[in-house]
Amino acid sequence: MQIDTRTTIKSKFYIRSRKISANQSIDNTIIITFIFMELSIFSDESFMKEALKEAQKAFDADEVPVGAIVVCNNKIIARAHNLTEQLNDVTAHAEMQAITSAAHFLNGKYLNECTLYVTLEPCVMCAGAIAWAQLGKLVYGAPDTKRGFHLLSSKQVLHPKTEVVSGIAANECSELIKTFFQKKR
Repeated sequence: MQIDTRTTIKSKFYIRSRKISANQSIDNTIIITFIFMELSIFSDESFMKEALKEAQKAFDADEVPVGAIVVCNNKIIARAHNLTEQLNDVTAHAEMQAITSAAHFLNGKYLNECTLYVTLEPCVMCAGAIAWAQLGKLVYGAPDTKRGFHLLSSKQVLHPKTEVVSGIAANECSELIKTFFQKKR
Protein backbone atom coordinates (compact mmCIF):
# COMPACT_ATOMS: atom_id res chain seq x y z
CA MET A 1 0.00 0.00 0.00
CA GLN A 2 1.30 3.46 -0.89
CA ILE A 3 0.61 6.31 1.51
CA ASP A 4 0.68 9.84 0.16
CA THR A 5 2.02 12.69 2.26
CA ARG A 6 -0.28 14.87 4.32
CA THR A 7 -1.82 17.70 2.33
CA THR A 8 -3.94 20.73 3.09
CA ILE A 9 -6.99 21.63 1.08
CA LYS A 10 -8.61 25.03 0.83
CA SER A 11 -11.60 24.31 3.07
CA LYS A 12 -9.34 23.96 6.11
CA PHE A 13 -9.63 20.18 6.24
CA TYR A 14 -6.43 18.25 6.57
CA ILE A 15 -6.52 14.97 4.73
CA ARG A 16 -4.39 11.93 4.35
CA SER A 17 -5.02 9.86 1.28
CA ARG A 18 -3.82 6.41 0.49
CA LYS A 19 -3.96 4.66 -2.81
CA ILE A 20 -5.12 1.09 -2.85
CA SER A 21 -3.19 -1.00 -5.35
CA ALA A 22 -4.94 -2.76 -8.24
CA ASN A 23 -4.48 -6.18 -6.69
CA GLN A 24 -6.59 -5.25 -3.68
CA SER A 25 -10.38 -5.46 -3.63
CA ILE A 26 -10.98 -1.87 -4.80
CA ASP A 27 -9.17 -0.90 -8.00
CA ASN A 28 -7.29 2.41 -8.13
CA THR A 29 -9.49 4.10 -5.54
CA ILE A 30 -8.37 6.87 -3.29
CA ILE A 31 -9.69 6.71 0.24
CA ILE A 32 -9.68 9.99 2.11
CA THR A 33 -9.43 9.94 5.87
CA PHE A 34 -10.24 13.12 7.75
CA ILE A 35 -7.70 13.51 10.52
CA PHE A 36 -9.18 16.61 12.09
CA MET A 37 -11.00 19.76 11.17
CA GLU A 38 -9.33 23.02 12.02
CA LEU A 39 -11.75 25.37 13.74
CA SER A 40 -11.01 28.81 12.43
CA ILE A 41 -11.27 32.19 14.08
CA PHE A 42 -11.70 33.37 10.50
CA SER A 43 -15.23 32.00 10.17
CA ASP A 44 -18.35 33.85 9.09
CA GLU A 45 -19.66 33.48 12.63
CA SER A 46 -16.61 35.07 14.26
CA PHE A 47 -16.61 37.99 11.84
CA MET A 48 -20.36 38.49 12.33
CA LYS A 49 -19.68 38.84 16.06
CA GLU A 50 -17.42 41.76 15.18
CA ALA A 51 -20.22 43.31 13.13
CA LEU A 52 -22.53 42.83 16.12
CA LYS A 53 -20.09 44.84 18.26
CA GLU A 54 -20.50 47.68 15.77
CA ALA A 55 -24.29 47.31 15.92
CA GLN A 56 -24.10 47.59 19.71
CA LYS A 57 -22.20 50.89 19.31
CA ALA A 58 -25.06 52.16 17.15
CA PHE A 59 -27.60 50.98 19.73
CA ASP A 60 -25.70 52.79 22.49
CA ALA A 61 -25.65 55.98 20.37
CA ASP A 62 -29.43 55.75 19.80
CA GLU A 63 -28.96 54.84 16.13
CA VAL A 64 -30.73 51.94 14.43
CA PRO A 65 -28.41 49.09 15.51
CA VAL A 66 -26.83 47.92 12.30
CA GLY A 67 -23.13 47.15 12.23
CA ALA A 68 -20.79 46.24 9.40
CA ILE A 69 -17.19 45.21 8.85
CA VAL A 70 -15.16 44.59 5.71
CA VAL A 71 -12.65 41.74 5.70
CA CYS A 72 -9.84 41.26 3.21
CA ASN A 73 -7.40 38.34 3.49
CA ASN A 74 -8.84 37.46 6.92
CA LYS A 75 -8.10 40.95 8.27
CA ILE A 76 -10.72 43.48 9.26
CA ILE A 77 -9.96 46.56 7.18
CA ALA A 78 -13.09 48.60 7.97
CA ARG A 79 -15.62 48.87 10.78
CA ALA A 80 -18.79 50.93 10.78
CA HIS A 81 -22.26 51.33 12.21
CA ASN A 82 -25.27 53.45 11.34
CA LEU A 83 -24.63 57.17 11.70
CA THR A 84 -27.82 58.55 10.12
CA GLU A 85 -28.94 60.44 13.23
CA GLN A 86 -25.52 61.70 14.25
CA LEU A 87 -24.66 62.94 10.76
CA ASN A 88 -28.24 63.90 9.87
CA ASP A 89 -27.69 61.96 6.65
CA VAL A 90 -30.08 59.31 5.35
CA THR A 91 -27.26 57.68 3.36
CA ALA A 92 -25.01 57.11 6.39
CA HIS A 93 -25.90 53.43 6.67
CA ALA A 94 -23.36 51.05 8.20
CA GLU A 95 -22.71 49.38 4.83
CA MET A 96 -22.06 52.70 3.07
CA GLN A 97 -19.66 53.79 5.81
CA ALA A 98 -17.83 50.45 5.74
CA ILE A 99 -17.53 50.38 1.93
CA THR A 100 -16.14 53.92 1.88
CA SER A 101 -13.67 53.16 4.65
CA ALA A 102 -12.50 49.93 2.98
CA ALA A 103 -12.05 51.64 -0.38
CA HIS A 104 -9.91 54.32 1.27
CA PHE A 105 -7.88 51.68 3.09
CA LEU A 106 -7.23 49.76 -0.14
CA ASN A 107 -6.75 52.95 -2.15
CA GLY A 108 -9.17 51.67 -4.78
CA LYS A 109 -12.88 51.54 -5.45
CA TYR A 110 -13.29 47.81 -6.08
CA LEU A 111 -13.70 45.35 -3.21
CA ASN A 112 -13.80 42.14 -5.25
CA GLU A 113 -11.35 40.43 -2.86
CA CYS A 114 -13.33 41.50 0.22
CA THR A 115 -16.25 40.28 2.31
CA LEU A 116 -18.80 42.61 3.88
CA TYR A 117 -20.39 41.35 7.10
CA VAL A 118 -23.53 43.25 8.09
CA THR A 119 -26.04 42.48 10.80
CA LEU A 120 -29.13 43.33 8.71
CA GLU A 121 -29.89 42.59 5.07
CA PRO A 122 -28.80 45.63 3.04
CA CYS A 123 -31.40 47.97 1.60
CA VAL A 124 -31.58 48.66 -2.13
CA MET A 125 -29.34 51.75 -1.80
CA CYS A 126 -26.62 49.79 -0.02
CA ALA A 127 -27.02 46.87 -2.44
CA GLY A 128 -26.37 49.32 -5.27
CA ALA A 129 -23.16 50.47 -3.58
CA ILE A 130 -22.18 46.82 -3.03
CA ALA A 131 -22.73 46.18 -6.75
CA TRP A 132 -20.66 49.21 -7.82
CA ALA A 133 -17.85 48.15 -5.47
CA GLN A 134 -17.98 44.67 -7.05
CA LEU A 135 -17.87 43.12 -3.59
CA GLY A 136 -16.61 39.53 -3.55
CA LYS A 137 -18.89 38.25 -0.80
CA LEU A 138 -21.78 39.59 1.26
CA VAL A 139 -22.68 37.97 4.58
CA TYR A 140 -25.67 39.27 6.50
CA GLY A 141 -27.44 38.23 9.66
CA ALA A 142 -31.12 39.10 9.90
CA PRO A 143 -33.39 39.51 6.88
CA ASP A 144 -35.06 42.90 6.37
CA THR A 145 -38.60 42.05 5.31
CA LYS A 146 -39.59 45.71 4.80
CA ARG A 147 -36.65 47.29 3.00
CA GLY A 148 -34.18 44.51 2.14
CA PHE A 149 -32.73 44.21 -1.34
CA HIS A 150 -34.32 40.78 -1.81
CA LEU A 151 -37.66 42.53 -2.22
CA LEU A 152 -36.46 43.22 -5.77
CA SER A 153 -36.05 39.51 -6.39
CA SER A 154 -37.06 39.84 -10.03
CA LYS A 155 -33.95 41.91 -10.78
CA GLN A 156 -30.24 41.33 -10.25
CA VAL A 157 -29.25 44.07 -7.79
CA LEU A 158 -25.80 42.86 -6.73
CA HIS A 159 -22.81 42.27 -8.94
CA PRO A 160 -23.18 38.87 -10.65
CA LYS A 161 -19.99 37.53 -9.05
CA THR A 162 -20.92 38.54 -5.49
CA GLU A 163 -21.49 35.50 -3.31
CA VAL A 164 -24.29 35.97 -0.75
CA VAL A 165 -24.58 34.18 2.60
CA SER A 166 -27.51 34.96 4.86
CA GLY A 167 -28.72 33.97 8.31
CA ILE A 168 -25.38 34.06 10.15
CA ALA A 169 -26.18 34.90 13.80
CA ALA A 170 -29.65 35.92 12.61
CA ASN A 171 -31.25 35.59 16.06
CA GLU A 172 -28.71 37.84 17.77
CA CYS A 173 -28.90 40.38 14.96
CA SER A 174 -32.70 40.55 14.92
CA GLU A 175 -32.99 40.63 18.72
CA LEU A 176 -30.84 43.77 18.92
CA ILE A 177 -33.03 45.52 16.34
CA LYS A 178 -36.28 44.35 18.00
CA THR A 179 -35.05 45.57 21.39
CA PHE A 180 -34.12 48.95 19.90
CA PHE A 181 -37.55 49.52 18.37
CA GLN A 182 -39.39 48.25 21.47
CA LYS A 183 -37.42 50.79 23.48
CA LYS A 184 -38.49 53.52 21.04
CA ARG A 185 -42.22 52.75 21.42
